[in-house]
Amino acid sequence: MMNVAPAIIVLGQNSVAVARKIISVLPGSTLYGLEGRTSGVDVSFTNFGETLRELFGQGTPVIGICAAGILIRTLAPILCDKRQEPPVLAVAEDGSAVVPLLGGLGGVNDLARRIAQALDVKPAITTTGDLRLGTALLSPPPGYHLANPDDAKKFISDLLAGAQVKLEGTAPWLSDSKLPINANGDLTIQVTERLVTPALNCLVYHPATIAIAIDATVNYTDQTLALIHQLLADAALTPASIAGIFAPITTAADPAIHAVAKALKVPVRFFTSNQLENLLSQGYSPAEAVVIAATGASPISSSAHIAIAIAQQPIDPNTIGQARGRLAIIGTGPGGQEWMSGEVKEILKSATDLVGYKTYLDLIGSLGDGKQRHESDNRQEESRAKMALDLAASGRYVAVVSSGDPGIYAMATAVFEVCDRYAKPEWESIDIHVAPGISAMQAAAAAIGAPLGHDFCAISLSDILKPWSAIAQRIAAAAEADFVIAFYNPVSKDRTWQLAEARNILLQHRTPDTPVVLGRNLGRPGQTVKVITLEELAPATADMRTVILVGSTKTRIIKRRDGNVWVYTPRRYTEE
Repeated sequence: MMNVAPAIIVLGQNSVAVARKIISVLPGSTLYGLEGRTSGVDVSFTNFGETLRELFGQGTPVIGICAAGILIRTLAPILCDKRQEPPVLAVAEDGSAVVPLLGGLGGVNDLARRIAQALDVKPAITTTGDLRLGTALLSPPPGYHLANPDDAKKFISDLLAGAQVKLEGTAPWLSDSKLPINANGDLTIQVTERLVTPALNCLVYHPATIAIAIDATVNYTDQTLALIHQLLADAALTPASIAGIFAPITTAADPAIHAVAKALKVPVRFFTSNQLENLLSQGYSPAEAVVIAATGASPISSSAHIAIAIAQQPIDPNTIGQARGRLAIIGTGPGGQEWMSGEVKEILKSATDLVGYKTYLDLIGSLGDGKQRHESDNRQEESRAKMALDLAASGRYVAVVSSGDPGIYAMATAVFEVCDRYAKPEWESIDIHVAPGISAMQAAAAAIGAPLGHDFCAISLSDILKPWSAIAQRIAAAAEADFVIAFYNPVSKDRTWQLAEARNILLQHRTPDTPVVLGRNLGRPGQTVKVITLEELAPATADMRTVILVGSTKTRIIKRRDGNVWVYTPRRYTEE
């Protein structure tokens, strides 16, 4: 079955709307668009063939909103093993047809059905077994694993030739299908979490009914894994039926727990103390309480820190307990999506919740579609940080959105300040990550040349969080040391005099004709970047959307024939 988010490939802007409908039922998909013909996509490409073959080779499911022929001709030279093929589908540009092409063993027909339902059309499924038997034996639904796929081809051929099958075990997807089920059939399908050796004319499916609970790792990951496998072997259970690792939320930050889950290729979910309180009060150990909470069944095997139980039905870990909360503090850059890093785009695609100032949330455009938005005023940094941490502690994947770089006068510091000041125990379980972005001073410098080419510093002129006396002292020190200075937050509606004072301090150390760069609305509609002199710098020349770069005594201007200028600061900082 498909376990990798698909890539949706479009060749023209008319296909983007259809792609968005598909993404609504396949969240996490990446939208690829042909450069020069598409906009608002996640990834732009110039070579269709290379892009398609690379995605296919990586095992990424591919949904091409284009003619089936171009997909077939592009991939035909590299087809070799249908067992390893990811799903490949062709979707008509207007969404009127959905055609599964490759990946029958990877769930392509199920994927086609999901897409077709979103587009309100019928999928063009042509697989004989799927059509006549009403199910894909080679591609079982989530929650089931086919143990012996090598035997399936002959098994299906016999069924299509008229053989009947007896079903041992419970699996609604089989009993409710068109399979010719007969208690006296010559063929057998076994559905079991037990270790069995498939017999002749028998298919074995292992349901994901086993829960492994861990309340503490046994020193090392390898030892914990060895103990789990020993407990399973003692109970004659197969690892293929493990649905997930389950643990108390207090262990969420333990890397060994996650390493065990990764090694077993299953998710890990956590329970809060409130969810376990009743079971613990009955005398169960923490591991036993967790496994009962996960399955509703008593443990069949346990050790000091591990317990195993079997649920009546396959377990969907997404509906049990909670994931480890994740908090990403991201920088979108100063403007549009072209300024965002690939890492930031991936985080925005995966996040469940977006927290931030409305203006910044609006900047991410379609990358915010389908996410829960939590907007707040720009000055409410502490309450915003608390909200984000509380959301993440509940198991959500939260992205705190800043413009520019989140660690430069932005929300990364606010989050860590709140963590340090309040230190709520439930926040200890959160995985916190900072994803950098292009800062306004970098964008302004790039637009005009290289004024930050030598030593520089950044100073905020806002005296909301620090006194003006400290700001003035830093300006004087930076000016005397001959740094290029980037001024953030230079002028606001209620704060206009500070920029004039900063200029006066600078003029004690710089000449009046020192180059000053004013970058406003960088990366956004109405962007302007212009050069004035220090003498001309005044409150009326800037606002809160402006970053100001004041040159050092060595910063130079290059005048061009077209009337424009370049500004740069030499790397060799020696006396002439």
